[in-house]
Amino acid sequence: MTDVQIVEIPIQGMDCAECAQHVQHAIAKLDGVKSVDVFLSTEKAIIKLDPDKVDLPAIRQAVAQAGEYSVPEQVPVPKRQPVGNFNRQLMALLGLVFGIVLSIVIAGEWLGLFEFLETLVPFPLGVLIVIAGGWPVYRNVIRATRQGQVISHTLMTIGVIAALTVGEWVTAAIVVVFMRVGDYVEQFTTESARRAVKELTALAPQTARVERDNTEIELPIGQVKIGETVIIRPGEKIPVDGEVISGHATVDQSAITGESMPVEVGHGSRVFAATIVKLGSVRIKTLRVGVDTTFGRVVKMVEEAEAHRADVQRLADKFSAYYLPVVAIIALLTFLLSRNPLSTAAVLVVACSCSFALATPVAMLASIGSSAKRGLLIKGGKYLETLARADVLLVDKTGTLTLGQPQIVDVIPLNGLTPTALLTLAASAERYSEHPLAEAVRAAARNQNIPLLEPEDFEAIPGMGVHARVNGNVVAVGNRRLIPAAESLPIAKQLEEQGKTLLFVEQDNQLIGLLAAADTLRPEVPAAFGELCNLGIKEIALLTGDNEHTAAALAQRLGVAYRANLLPENKIEIVKNYQAQRQIVVMVGDGINDAPALAQSDIGIAMGAAGTDIAIEAAHITLMRDDWSLVPQAIRTARRTMDTIKINLIFTTIYNVVGLSLAAFGILPPVLAAAAQSLPDLGILVNSARLLHERR
Repeated sequence: MTDVQIVEIPIQGMDCAECAQHVQHAIAKLDGVKSVDVFLSTEKAIIKLDPDKVDLPAIRQAVAQAGEYSVPEQVPVPKRQPVGNFNRQLMALLGLVFGIVLSIVIAGEWLGLFEFLETLVPFPLGVLIVIAGGWPVYRNVIRATRQGQVISHTLMTIGVIAALTVGEWVTAAIVVVFMRVGDYVEQFTTESARRAVKELTALAPQTARVERDNTEIELPIGQVKIGETVIIRPGEKIPVDGEVISGHATVDQSAITGESMPVEVGHGSRVFAATIVKLGSVRIKTLRVGVDTTFGRVVKMVEEAEAHRADVQRLADKFSAYYLPVVAIIALLTFLLSRNPLSTAAVLVVACSCSFALATPVAMLASIGSSAKRGLLIKGGKYLETLARADVLLVDKTGTLTLGQPQIVDVIPLNGLTPTALLTLAASAERYSEHPLAEAVRAAARNQNIPLLEPEDFEAIPGMGVHARVNGNVVAVGNRRLIPAAESLPIAKQLEEQGKTLLFVEQDNQLIGLLAAADTLRPEVPAAFGELCNLGIKEIALLTGDNEHTAAALAQRLGVAYRANLLPENKIEIVKNYQAQRQIVVMVGDGINDAPALAQSDIGIAMGAAGTDIAIEAAHITLMRDDWSLVPQAIRTARRTMDTIKINLIFTTIYNVVGLSLAAFGILPPVLAAAAQSLPDLGILVNSARLLHERR
């Protein structure tokens, strides 16, 4: 039995959502093709197939027969467009379209230019002009008709034929002009939605400087092997994911995390492909190359997000499929009731369905692409739609709300000792301990520039603490099991009720003080929770495996509900209980121990997923840096996107209803009908373009 293979091929020539549908339909009809997704945003197809039944030449032939599309031999390297070109191009296009419409109205209708042309040019020559000018469109219509498909240009072509039938070759020619202008408008519309994805893709470096046989050589990125040493100099992009083995540098990681502030890296630091070395130079051991890098997986997620269509997009697709036959019926009724072929032609011409097909994907692509550049990865349109309706936010604690590393927050000396003296003794005794709390004690000493003393007779006692001789005295640092005298301290209970972990310090069998450690709350969390409440999230609940005291203290500080002492399976049950109440549940976690709950929730959001495979796979949305401000930003983005789509659909519906009515009653002639059908695409572009810019 032959295994099913997955192949990825580029597709050239697709300018609209309808084009992608035609290509997908043509490939899907091939024997041996199990499934196919065609992505307009990145001009490619991902196909599951049986290689014994279908091969690339057959796919290439099917694509060519679907229309003016092709499968190139090589994929062109994307070029990044200068920032600011978009607005200039948009204004130029607006001026062009409205300028042509105005010229047609003034010169053609009011000044009698059309009548003059009909007198000057013989009718047969006019027909040839119409055929030559619209041949690329007619050819696509013929191919689609042979495959049993009705496309938007089918109606317009029928309108052209109707105009020629009644001897209006000038009207037919103008319709052709606006068909071509409409194609350009739609191509520009689609290209604007692709831009964010293309700019993201263009960030990937194409070559790497590799050290082989003590010699530096520059190689295409595809030839770099795992384990090889790559050399990066100031101003260069890092071409691979790897680990710094020598050198020190300041790295701009905004391409991965969206964070504008550069980070310092040195020996042992992880670095990512597509990030830029601003200062310094490093040698990197290659861990991942190409599509396997964190950046490669980010790009792939953004590209494939188009396959996860929102329900509203599927609704628009179904509407488009039924819309064209309805228009044909309206045109037939118009002819039967009015006996006016020009009104009938105008109905067919004005009813271009491309705007319905574009209303959702253009907005989705703009939103997903621009979000990715800010470090917010959304796997598909359906997740944006679901997130916009979120009711409940469930939050993991350790590593999500908190930094995931204990810090000393209280130093309380006894018997007249100073805080500095107490911390000096404790940190010196813990100097060689590997326990996380010991590192917290040493970090507290480093932050105060306290030099450590050299301990003697060091002994680590598992589950209890350490013994060591410091400056001639026996010092013990640990919990109550190690230091029973701590039971009599009233302040200890008070600190524990605040959710803090205590370390008691003893010198020569006398209690001299205690240290309180806590997993520190991320500083931006309270403000983010305030934003979430303002966004209308009905309930926020903390889910943690920590004890009751720790959970209660943090929940009280944030003003949220909590559940403590939870195992991963308990979190899943809590998610299911909310879902049983018809609540849309969003779960925020670190993507590792919370992976089951992230997958079960309606929307799983993984925090700080840069370089983390499990986080990227388990969650529906991943935040590439540990920044809670991205969570309310994601919800705002989802709601803005859905509002934009609704406006697109309402605008398109009203526009087409008005246009059809005016055409059916003979108020809108075919020439102006052709001009009018190009304008909804432009309106959708202008409205959706707002999503390319973040708004708080």
